[in-house]
Amino acid sequence: MKNAHWHGFTQMAGLEPLVIESAQGCWLQTVDGRRLFDGVSSLWCNVHGHRNPHIDAAVEQQLKKVSHITTLGMSCETTERLATKLAEITPGDLGHVFFSSDGSSAVEAALKMAFQYWQQCETAEVGSTSLNSTSLSSTSLSTGKTKYLALSGAYHGDTTGAVSLGGIKYFHKLFAPILFTPIRGPIPCTYRYPDGVTPETACEHYAREIENLLEQHHHELAAVVIEPLVQGAAGIITHPEGLLLRLRQLCDQYNVLLICDEVAVGFGRTGKLFACEQENVTPDILCLGKGLTGGYLPMAATIARPHIYEAFLAEIKESKQFFHGHTFAGNPLAAAAALASIELLETTTILEDVTTKSAFLIEQLKPLLDHPHVGNIRGRGLMIGIELVTDKSTRAAFDPGLLMGKRVCDEAMKGGVWLRPLSDVVVVMPPLVSTDDELDFLANVVINSIEKVCEPSSVVRV
Repeated sequence: MKNAHWHGFTQMAGLEPLVIESAQGCWLQTVDGRRLFDGVSSLWCNVHGHRNPHIDAAVEQQLKKVSHITTLGMSCETTERLATKLAEITPGDLGHVFFSSDGSSAVEAALKMAFQYWQQCETAEVGSTSLNSTSLSSTSLSTGKTKYLALSGAYHGDTTGAVSLGGIKYFHKLFAPILFTPIRGPIPCTYRYPDGVTPETACEHYAREIENLLEQHHHELAAVVIEPLVQGAAGIITHPEGLLLRLRQLCDQYNVLLICDEVAVGFGRTGKLFACEQENVTPDILCLGKGLTGGYLPMAATIARPHIYEAFLAEIKESKQFFHGHTFAGNPLAAAAALASIELLETTTILEDVTTKSAFLIEQLKPLLDHPHVGNIRGRGLMIGIELVTDKSTRAAFDPGLLMGKRVCDEAMKGGVWLRPLSDVVVVMPPLVSTDDELDFLANVVINSIEKVCEPSSVVRV
């Protein structure tokens, strides 16, 4: 049946689907015989390439033991080892791992975890009053810390709570009637600064804006939720250096939890195992997904610090357990893949090589800096965005109807590279194991595609 598979974020009318038959390393093989370089790591999650022998073997070995059991009151030895490993390798005292199936679910769990925490912790700040847990009643839901602060341009997933945090018009406007409304912070962009703001003053400017919001709303805020360092779906928006650390300090000052969504930026993408490590920050709750299993199987994790976890400990009759759970949370096959992926990150030079490979890829893309329709090349590590603009001097965007980003990616596929844009930002996010030759090939195809699609006469004809 035609279009039996309904694709996400994809207009199905007239779609000619790209169907993959097999994959090896950083390359995809289509059913019609084309060979394509996986330029976006299968939606930002493939860390070690496809069919990595070490991860393949781990999954095969786990299949001989058990493929799935619930984690509601029981577990699997493999899943227990993964939880312990994640507690060991995540920043600071993050030590209590709640598993789910995807990044959106990890964020959803974090929202509910933070919400329930403030209803159960020993002291909860409500305005200028400190209430102990026994005095909290149903009225605390309207007067207590039940709201969230999220950045403009935020994207945290597609489930209802995660969508509510989001600030991307095309993703979220339609569903506004069924969403909650967060306190909305700025978009800390290092390409389009507000008037009077310079690269040197940007960090403090954005920090002051957020502090003003915390000062006004801290009594009702459960948490600040951010994508550290880079806002992915907003268009690979990079934050000023030092902003993450300032946010940690402000959350401590105003008694608000900090939730870091590292679904996209975790597991080496920015050059450290976790992006928070770039500024020595430990969030109260950390959300992981995508690269957790090396891109092999669906798995996500929401990891809490001890003070969060301990607020849920009590006699069963007190009903303080975390009221949340997933059928396939902590799946043993996914856990086996995750352990094998982490082992590769710990025993090879993959992480150390990200910085070198990133510098090499940026150098290969440098000819685009002189292109009249390339406004900016930005990113952290192997997470790069190339923004197309109609006017370089004013940074004015193209008419969205021209679909310039999509056209560039369509052209790249003709050259042998699979890319997926974010509006008119061409996303370049290859697997971390890409070789210099593969990165050189990737850069050449991207350059040629942009030059062809954005050639002045071509832009005028559209």
